[in-house]
Amino acid sequence: MIRHADPAVFDRLAALADATRARMLVCLERHELTVGELQDILQLPQSTVSRHLKALAGAQWVASREEGASNRYRMASRELDPSARKLWHSVRDELSLLPAAQRDADRLHEVLAGRHSKSQEFFASSAGQWDRLRTELFGARPELFALLGLLDPASTVADLGCGTGQFAEAVAPFVARVIAVDESAAMLRAATSRLHGADNAEVRQGTLEALPIDGHSVDIAVMSLVLPYVANPVPALAEARRVLRAGGRLLIIDMCAHEHDEYRQTMGHVWLGFDAAQVEQWAIEAGYATARVHALPAMPGAKGPTLFSAVLVALRPDDTGVM
Repeated sequence: MIRHADPAVFDRLAALADATRARMLVCLERHELTVGELQDILQLPQSTVSRHLKALAGAQWVASREEGASNRYRMASRELDPSARKLWHSVRDELSLLPAAQRDADRLHEVLAGRHSKSQEFFASSAGQWDRLRTELFGARPELFALLGLLDPASTVADLGCGTGQFAEAVAPFVARVIAVDESAAMLRAATSRLHGADNAEVRQGTLEALPIDGHSVDIAVMSLVLPYVANPVPALAEARRVLRAGGRLLIIDMCAHEHDEYRQTMGHVWLGFDAAQVEQWAIEAGYATARVHALPAMPGAKGPTLFSAVLVALRPDDTGVM
């Protein structure tokens, strides 16, 4: 059987026959570079660099991607078949012996160092304004939402006292299942509308003291700004422990103790916030193994009391206590 050479091999050979194009590929093998950067490295005009890049792209030696108003080029190393890779290695070994290749390497180092210097100059001049600039570009504390990616994707999360479902909506893309519970029919209608596109989220009506959730079926439960409405928090915390699997966690986000007495009238609060010792004692009474309480930093523009987070861990099978 007679084998015929792939015509693409000759196209690739023709592209490598020019020393300038081969030098260009050496630069692009390990780094993405713009046309302007290649001009500086090879000491060539823009038109010449663009012409050589077009030839290399036509022979499938380079690939590019758009970044803003310019393109960045790289050698298509991952896309090369074994024969093309072998051909390139032979050419590169010969090219490394040329003085021009060493001068290219020196100028490439200068270009990359210049990139680093520009970024350092930016941070040196913007350090005092970085928080403001980041907020303008990306909003306040975008990293807090990104932390949801640390959740176990197999988790079941219960949003207890879900209100309009804001937390349930945020967490749904990162976990296997979300159960949103609230007593208010009006809140549940809003939550149902918000969670309409989340196939792994369901809304249920119920109270914190009698949750419509099977025992030991939830990995993480959340109570966000709901305890001020609960006359006796201990039974509500114990009920949350009932639905948690052994070792599961209850996250409480609520207000530190404050003096905004008007909240009793305007929002129907029973409690004017909580202090850490109080929350820790309730956790013990509700049967949790541990409780960690931390005050949270104030968010820019926030006018209400300081918030805290408390993580309560349900008893494990080898812990003492009633399950």
